[in-house]
Amino acid sequence: MSGPDLSVLAGLPADAEGPVFTEPWQAQAFALAVQLHQGGAFTWTEWAEALSQELKAAGPADNGQRYYEHWLAALERLVKAKQIADGEALRARKQQWEAAYLRTPHGKSVTLQTGDDSIIR
Repeated sequence: MSGPDLSVLAGLPADAEGPVFTEPWQAQAFALAVQLHQGGAFTWTEWAEALSQELKAAGPADNGQRYYEHWLAALERLVKAKQIADGEALRARKQQWEAAYLRTPHGKSVTLQTGDDSIIR
């Protein structure tokens, strides 16, 4: 299966090899959007439109440094609109990640122990 058409995503930080990430969470948010798209949760056109709306709302003063914050906001909005997860579930997961981050020693991987005993990194 080929990947989505990244050329429709205005402002995507990329180099000749593809998307560029400055933080691990950015790559994870990117991968989650691609995986949800490939799983049929939404079309790539729907995704590009949701991201475009977030970028437009940020206005011309945004110099692109917050691109993946807008990516994440678009993903959260689309996930709620498609009823994949509700706002409360998203808030709870954010709180779990924040707590995991705060208890993780500097330089170590942040892991989240889920209710079903699986671990997310």
